[in-house]
This record gives sequence, C-alpha cells and structure tokens, in this order.
Amino acid sequence: MFKVIINPHWEIKHHADATMDTAVLLELLTAIQKTGSITNAARTVDLSYRYAWGMLRDAESMFGTPLLNSDRGRGTSLTPLAEKLIWADRRIRARLSPMLESLASELENEIGKTHSLRLDASHGFAVDALLHQLMEANLPVDLRYRNSTDAVAALSRRECDLAGFHVPLGEFETKAVERYAQWLNLREHCLVHLAVRTQGLFVSPGNPKNIRTLQDLTRPGVRFVNRQAGSGTRMLLELMLAGANISPNDIEGYPSNEFTHSAVAAYIASGMADVGVGVQTAAHRFGLDFVPLVRERYFMALPIAMMEDPLIQHVISVVQSKHFRDVINGLAGYDAADTGKILMLSEAFG
Repeated sequence: MFKVIINPHWEIKHHADATMDTAVLLELLTAIQKTGSITNAARTVDLSYRYAWGMLRDAESMFGTPLLNSDRGRGTSLTPLAEKLIWADRRIRARLSPMLESLASELENEIGKTHSLRLDASHGFAVDALLHQLMEANLPVDLRYRNSTDAVAALSRRECDLAGFHVPLGEFETKAVERYAQWLNLREHCLVHLAVRTQGLFVSPGNPKNIRTLQDLTRPGVRFVNRQAGSGTRMLLELMLAGANISPNDIEGYPSNEFTHSAVAAYIASGMADVGVGVQTAAHRFGLDFVPLVRERYFMALPIAMMEDPLIQHVISVVQSKHFRDVINGLAGYDAADTGKILMLSEAFG
C-alpha cells in the first residue's frame, strides 16, 4: 500500500520573465520568525547563509520593500509584508488541504485498484485523526471531504460506506436531525459515535472588539467570515441566529465562504476578519481566543447490513481503541467519553 501526498504550491509572477517560487522563501521566512536569526533560519531549512541572503535580496527587489527588520541586540524580525506572505500560505493550505487530500485518495485508488472503504465526511479534526490511524493500520480508504448533508445523502444513494456528520446537543438538536432524517433510515442505518466537540466564536487574541454573543456580530465594524452554504457549521449557525431572532442580512461578511474550520481561523488570524464560527481546536492552533457556544456530537453513519464487513470491523476496532480515545481527548474542545459507541438512530436521537 502506498500514500499519495498533494501539497499546495504557489508562485508570484512579476514580469513576463520573472517568476518567484514561494516554497523555499516561505520556509525560510517562517524559520526566521521562529529563530530571530537569518543564520539559524538558514541552518534550520538546510540552506547556506549566502544562498538564503541572496534569496531574500531577490524577493525584496521584486516587491520593492524590505521583508526583514534588523535591530541590534534584538535579532531579526519580519516586516508586515513578510508576515502577510506567511499568512497567505497558511490560508491557502487551510482552504485547499481537504480538497487535495480527497484528490490524493482518489489517485491512490485509481493506481492501486484495491477494494477500499468509501468514506464521505465533513472535514474535522477527529476525522483527520481517524484517517491517520487507519493509514497507520494500512487500511485502504477512499476519502471524499464534503459537507454533512451531502455525505449523508451519498450514504442513502449507496455511494459511500460511512458518512460523517454532526448534530448539536440541546435546543437545536431536533431541527438539525430533521435535516438529516430524509436520508437516514431507522431500519437501514446505525451510527458510530466519533466524538463530542465544542463550536463557538473565533476572535483575535485578547478579543479587542469584545465579541461575546451572536448579537455582537451585528455591530457596525465587526467583520464576519462564514462557512460555505450546506456545511453543518453553517446550518448550526443558521439555527442559532433564528433562535436569537438575528437576521443574517445584519451581519457584515455573512455571504463569505470558507471550506474548513482552519480556513476560518487563518482568515481571522491574518487580520482579514474579526470573528467566525468553528470548533475550538482550530482557534487553538491559530492562536485565537475562543468563545464557546454549543457542544455537538460527531457521528459516522453506516448501513446496518455492513456491520460485519471486515473493513468496517477494522474501523470500529480503531475507534474503540484506547489510543484513539487518547488522541481525541488531546484535541482542544473535544471529548472522547462516548467515542466508539455503536448506536441505533432511535437511541441517538430519541
């Protein structure tokens, strides 16, 4: 079994004959940001000092402005432009990585032509953890990241074997379940409980705009970044706004679309928005403050008839393992107390 890896890669074209490959430059700038020294950064990324310095000079010449600040006794720091380049790369990776992982999975199966477990799921950190565990166990997985409703709909059409989706706990659970009910059948489907996670507001460190509730999203000057239409998080936000009698038309930036929790977090961390909604893990990884709003359960739905399938049994054994529960508990805002439970739909939702 082999693994295909597709990474985002971008270039900057200045003149017809001048193109800058950002990959090594961004690696160098990130190392300078961490070490405060060109010499140490060059050593970290395995470049000679002369080559690294020449690359920085060429980039500064192309942009027409410095990328570094050098203060005697304080080391070397990045200018705002250099920081913007790093944040641009983080946003690109956060936005494109799920799509590229899905494409890589398709390519693996096209080349290998093996019988694979077909997994459709909304993107999330518990799903990432599960995929990592399955990959370590050499279990062939055909992955497609898609929103929760599309995943469950694909399961009903027998286009996948497992469908990942999430449902809020509390007052919005019934309405959320109603949206999935048209594709889930009490007699045909069951659930594997993956995790409980916390959704809330991402805000800049220190919460400079004092954003505490959904009502604060309507204040003038508060820039919001949204998830894509059809995603489970967008559906949850719509339910919460309706419950609070808030019109989306009163929220600046509501029509925006980002496709992952990490992409929302990167957008805010780079200063392009003030607030967004997502899982706590993404806020933690991008150094943002987090205002919790609601907890939700993430499930894998599957046909009852497939419960004895060897691939499904392998997945269940991984999810029920102590190691996997420890990994889930290690994610900020995640709880693995019920991870691995097998539930009928009537047990899960009453």
